[in-house]
Amino acid sequence: MVQVRRRNLLATGGGVFAGKGYGQALAARRWTNILYIHSHDSGRSLEPYDSAVSTPEIAALARSGVLFRQAFSAAPVCSPSRAALLTGQSPHRSGMIGLAHRGFSLNNPRQLLFRDLQKFGYQAVLTGMQHVAADPDTLGYDRNLGYRDENGKWRAEAAIVAPIAERFLDSRPKQPFFLDVGFFETHRDYPDPTQADLDRVRAIPRPLPDTAEIRHDFAAFGASARQLDAGVGRVLRALSRNGYDQNTLVIFVTDHGVAFPRMKCNLTDDGIGTALIMRGPGLAAGHQSDVMVSQIDVFPTVCDYLGILHPSWLTGTSFLPVLRGGQDEIRDAVFAEMTYHAAYEPMRAVRTRRWKYIRRFGDRRQPVLPNCDDSPSKSVWVSAGWRDQVLPEEALYDLTFDPTEHCNLRADPRYHEVLEDMRKRLRRWMQETQDPLLNGPVAAPEGAIVNPVDGQSPKEPTVPA
Repeated sequence: MVQVRRRNLLATGGGVFAGKGYGQALAARRWTNILYIHSHDSGRSLEPYDSAVSTPEIAALARSGVLFRQAFSAAPVCSPSRAALLTGQSPHRSGMIGLAHRGFSLNNPRQLLFRDLQKFGYQAVLTGMQHVAADPDTLGYDRNLGYRDENGKWRAEAAIVAPIAERFLDSRPKQPFFLDVGFFETHRDYPDPTQADLDRVRAIPRPLPDTAEIRHDFAAFGASARQLDAGVGRVLRALSRNGYDQNTLVIFVTDHGVAFPRMKCNLTDDGIGTALIMRGPGLAAGHQSDVMVSQIDVFPTVCDYLGILHPSWLTGTSFLPVLRGGQDEIRDAVFAEMTYHAAYEPMRAVRTRRWKYIRRFGDRRQPVLPNCDDSPSKSVWVSAGWRDQVLPEEALYDLTFDPTEHCNLRADPRYHEVLEDMRKRLRRWMQETQDPLLNGPVAAPEGAIVNPVDGQSPKEPTVPA
């Protein structure tokens, strides 16, 4: 027998059937479907967050749903961030401390959100990229509709994934579904920008200088974002024409910051700031929220929305009241981490409404260049001497006066009490979540592929762990 919480949560949302098996539950009431759409390396550089990037379909979704302006990734790395959202745990707790295709893996795939929903009769369907396992067929989807090319490589460009998702929705599935639509965009390499893309660039990512090379690079990102947006629009139109609008919770999320220097793979807000839009029955349409939320809060929120018990492993906090239109804070801090991307670079961070504290572990104080994807923007920094920059072991930033996080207050005696408080918050979280970094350097799994920290490109020769 499946145990669920007895509560009448949303009149038009998911059902609650205490004392019944899930088969009886589904016979008694139609449950809310879930459409989970996620993009790659997009951060908040999408309309409606960033008007310099045109994504009208995503902007339209925001106007009909709830837009979160202060949503944060649990890690600025692809596999760890996605694993955090789908397990409701920090990456080091779920085991996903590096990239799945380089040999890192979850401790327990049964802790994924859709695996829990399968207990209640949901059909879990994958139509694109997932990036939490090297082989998606090991994760437990009921159906993997993804596309492999003639070389056996999984392909997840929007032009491929959107039609697959459309065909699934056009088949009019009767069983409640968890439809996972993962787009490769806006991962590098980007398509060539059009003149319209170039003309639209009025500002470039804020950590970077305004140069011709970087403007062109960001225009190319915009071209990739257009492809992403077209795919999102196709899927949402298929959802509508098949009559699922009124019984589907749509979750649109980006995994972490864009693939530019000091963004992706960094614990600044430019690295961990994400887009999050949710739309569904009973939610506050057109609502914009400044409440601070973490990716690990999505899983418990879905549980509360559907009226089912939280699995024991969840560490996040439900923000269901925000989805109903509330603006009360649900947490006073969010936490983020970086352990492995191409190379080892252990960092942890805590962010409150006003303050950010970042701690680098180990002895290295120079940038780990393989952890920045190759790009024209990266080349600008490398040619200017980026390799020789010195990074602090600790950094404290006042986000009110220094939102770009460039003025480190760690040595300023006026902020000693704030620094001590943030240090304690971070250490307490690491202890409570059993962060292995507390015990020294964290080894990669045997056979994992890791770049030397002194290299420059993630495409340079790697070494097995």
